[in-house]
Amino acid sequence: MLSVSNRTAQLEGSPIRRLAPLAVAAKKAGKTVYHLNIGQPDIPTPRSFMDGVKDAPIDVLSYSPSRGIAETREAFVRYYASFGIDLDPEELSVTIGGSEGFTFAIQTACNPGDEILIPEPFYPNYKGQALVHGVKVVPITTRIEDGFHLPPIEGIERLITDRTRAILFSNPANPTGVAYRREELEGLAKLATEHDLFVISDEPYRELTYDGEAVSILSLPELREHAILVDSISKRISACGARLGCIASRNKDVISAIDKLSQIRLSPPTFSQYGLIAFLRDPGYKETIGRMVAKFRSRRDTLFDALGTIPGAVLRKPEGAFYIFVKFTQIDDSEAFARFMLTDFDMDGETVMVAPGAGFYATEGKGSNEVRLAYVLEEEKLIRAVSVLRAGLEAYVNRRAEATVEIR
Repeated sequence: MLSVSNRTAQLEGSPIRRLAPLAVAAKKAGKTVYHLNIGQPDIPTPRSFMDGVKDAPIDVLSYSPSRGIAETREAFVRYYASFGIDLDPEELSVTIGGSEGFTFAIQTACNPGDEILIPEPFYPNYKGQALVHGVKVVPITTRIEDGFHLPPIEGIERLITDRTRAILFSNPANPTGVAYRREELEGLAKLATEHDLFVISDEPYRELTYDGEAVSILSLPELREHAILVDSISKRISACGARLGCIASRNKDVISAIDKLSQIRLSPPTFSQYGLIAFLRDPGYKETIGRMVAKFRSRRDTLFDALGTIPGAVLRKPEGAFYIFVKFTQIDDSEAFARFMLTDFDMDGETVMVAPGAGFYATEGKGSNEVRLAYVLEEEKLIRAVSVLRAGLEAYVNRRAEATVEIR
């Protein structure tokens, strides 16, 4: 019998995107949907980037080099140097977004049957890519009560087996907004060097840090041979559709492996590279990013304060990125609640789309009363969205109570 592969059959789909058809149906029914489910900034992409695309010196839209245009890699190197991170262009490859970057990293670090440690909750695509490549995700469970910071290093070490090959995380983190402290990363570095593991750090939100500091994995000299940096321009300059990022390592074997993988997939997007080159040549590009950071910081504070008025909400103020992970003690199935908000509820013709929490975990049963919210809307809309969400929660709880009474 003809059938698809087991690995694709086992994929669960994105908790961020799989309810999109319900949102489309809600809009067709005349509802306004506040999208707090997806990390798509509403801030205009910088004009210098768009001009770089428009004015690209292209007569024939040909393949770019597999590892990226030389000027793109040099622009990335200058950008990292501004953070005190010294790289050679030969230690960096341009990728089709950060997603291809961590895919390359998993393919390079792990063989089928190996294990990779990831703090949970985590970006769901890590789990999907690990599954597709036959790698087992071993979760490092973190708690909302601790602000999703890492547990004691001794507990993490107990998870390491003879199949463990790498530790993967985003910093600041999607979906929790936690920014790991230097001492936390130094603890992971100690484990990596003692157990000979790769450390893969996904850093698209590096500048979007509001409390503490953004510590890049490449700033830890003890990880020279172990560190693999994955990056993307999608978030920091509101260019998700550009599909442009990079992967960097000072380990020559890692870079050699990535070079081969880059050749297999041919080349990264040409127009987007010229956009990035132009953006990073703009003397005011850091100020542009800084204005975006200030806007997201204000949105974070607004959303955090508004959510604090909802009875049963448990949350901690995120230190970076643009997400808040919230526990609502009055629900026990966040996916059912997310569906309810799109199919059975509105307040004056408005509703809210959230990302169910369970899809961000590897541990069965976790996240069932949690959701991820992205503060990618204007503050007035965020305040209104929370009002609608509060009413939706109350309606959902009442509906469940009525159903329980009927069953009895």
